[in-house]
Amino acid sequence: MANTTRTVPELAGMPLIGSLLELKNDSLGTFLKACHEHGDVVRITAGPPGMRATIHCVFSAEGAQQVLATQSANFRKDNNFYEELRVSFGNGLLTSQDDDYLRQRRLVQPLFTRRAVDTYAAAIAAEVDRLTGVWSAERRETVDVVHEMGRLALRAVARIILGTDVDAAVGIVERCFPVLASYVTKRGYAPRSVPREWPTPGNRKALAAHEELYAVCDRIIADRRAAGTDERERDLLTLLMGAGGEEDGSGVDGFDATELREQVLVFLLAGHETTATSLAFTLHLLARHPEARRRVHEELDRVLDGRTPGAADLDELPYLGQVLKESMRLFPAAPAIGRRAVEECEIDGHLIPAGADVILAPWVTHRHPRYWEDPERFDPDRFTPEAEAARPRYAWYPFGGGPRACIGQHFSMLESVIALAMILQRYELEAIDTHVPLDSAITLQAVGPARCRLKPRRG
Repeated sequence: MANTTRTVPELAGMPLIGSLLELKNDSLGTFLKACHEHGDVVRITAGPPGMRATIHCVFSAEGAQQVLATQSANFRKDNNFYEELRVSFGNGLLTSQDDDYLRQRRLVQPLFTRRAVDTYAAAIAAEVDRLTGVWSAERRETVDVVHEMGRLALRAVARIILGTDVDAAVGIVERCFPVLASYVTKRGYAPRSVPREWPTPGNRKALAAHEELYAVCDRIIADRRAAGTDERERDLLTLLMGAGGEEDGSGVDGFDATELREQVLVFLLAGHETTATSLAFTLHLLARHPEARRRVHEELDRVLDGRTPGAADLDELPYLGQVLKESMRLFPAAPAIGRRAVEECEIDGHLIPAGADVILAPWVTHRHPRYWEDPERFDPDRFTPEAEAARPRYAWYPFGGGPRACIGQHFSMLESVIALAMILQRYELEAIDTHVPLDSAITLQAVGPARCRLKPRRG
């Protein structure tokens, strides 16, 4: 049989620095250009000779499934970006590997079953009530949904993780996370970085944010251990402190104080930025599309009739779920996912060399014309059960996939549906800003406001 494996085409760049400037100025646009010009697997080089980085980009649903699922053992989180993430935020579930990851996953998995996550619905609703109460008391006529949903998602996940200690952490996280996220992104994608130990302004600022975050987590954990756990306390920190050991029958040693802090930080990071992105862009898209907004309002009025939604209502609000999924297609919170190949392999008919840095791009796959007609158009009916069944599994993968799929995906969907349902029952939104500039850091970031007018619907 003839060998049909193809070599990977390369995106043309500048003679000395390749595609460095394109990636720096618009990485997501560069990935789209590479796919449109060269197909589903493309090599991109960036940086001057001697400092040049090469990435192999995979854009097809079939290729994404191979990397994340069927050949996942050959693709590891060994690249520079994940190493920077580990140093800044710790070796939690998002960044750990091998035996560390398997042990952490075994300890944490029971806390993220659908049944366990559904118990957090009331806490989520309380934070949405708090937010809309502020809007009402202040008689807000406009809001920036990027800012408002960022704060809502942070308070909700902090309340669920830390319980009554939420206020002690939220301000510090709001101040320190953006500093570290920017630092990690710059270092993670740079061909070379100065050592962290050098006393540069950037290093000093990042170190101060790092130490402040670690200190507040350590203090909360120490105080909780000293006070003991109350059976009535069901926040995630209490459950993490009780995971493992002889008492739960898992046969796995529980988390020590350092590991607890690292899990808390990773859950705060992954649990608020991703959901905040989904909420903000869903509201903004609805504010720009009156027919979809009308259908959502009709469904909410029919199903909820003004009452507070709970976990059982997720399946009763199918159109709102379709709107959310379509928003996550157009604005995936993780627009690019990195891995490093261990051994030479074939992905979607192309040869990937051993040691290659591989980038999957949901941003591109979610716009691939093979799977999506008129891909830039907002159309929630793409996510009817029949339409979903007709597409490849990895044509839409905002939560990753395979054995490293996001453990918190049901939590994110639960929080998003409850928050959207409560806000949209109370307000009709109309967009002021029709275009929101974007950037790709650890997650997708809006770099400009997404202001909407608020029109109260209910008291």
